Amino acid sequence: MQAIILSAGLGLRLRPLTNNLPKVMLPIKGKPLLEYHIEQLKKYGVKEIFINLHYLPERITDYFKDGQTFGVKINYHFEKELLGTAGAITAFSSKLKKHFFLLFGDLFTNFNYSKLMDFHREQKGIGTMVIHKTDHPEDSDLVILNGKRIKHIYLKPHNFLPNQEFFGIAGIYIFSKEILEFIKLGEYSDLAQEILPIILKKELPLYGYIASDYIRDIGTLQRYNKLIKAF
Repeated sequence: MQAIILSAGLGLRLRPLTNNLPKVMLPIKGKPLLEYHIEQLKKYGVKEIFINLHYLPERITDYFKDGQTFGVKINYHFEKELLGTAGAITAFSSKLKKHFFLLFGDLFTNFNYSKLMDFHREQKGIGTMVIHKTDHPEDSDLVILNGKRIKHIYLKPHNFLPNQEFFGIAGIYIFSKEILEFIKLGEYSDLAQEILPIILKKELPLYGYIASDYIRDIGTLQRYNKLIKAF
């Protein structure tokens, strides 16, 4: 199995911690955040990992190299200009197989990737996005379900209704390679803003997997410090 870890972000909301460090390399109990991702993916059978780079790329490549020390194979792609959460996928299109995981690097999680794979294969959709209850819906992208399928995506900023059942987008996905047909090679595009709405408009099967696993966005100073204190 394969996975893409989005790691090119500038980490502006984490300054000054990211002045000289990519946000995926921020330490948690002495290890970079990205190392936790690699260990968790390997635990569930992912052997090949793709990492996009942009900000201070050598801090990542010097640490992980080809991944052999960590028991995986790592492929890198440097983005001279940021390609977005969807555009980044296209750099690896020639190497991607039938299904692949995609996750945002600024998460901290103990997620069970095997259960997501089983769900995705059972539903046989173009993709499955992990969703969960969020404690900060006001600045989260939200979705509404129709059964197991995604009905609508509400991008921030939005005016969500407190009495409506909504789920936050967790930043973990599994896609069938068919998704690449909707992403232009080498051009900037955003998954939630551009590609997924196209999928929904075409009424292609896009599913939501409701997770109870520990998944935390640490993309701000407040959330990162909260996680560190929790440990």
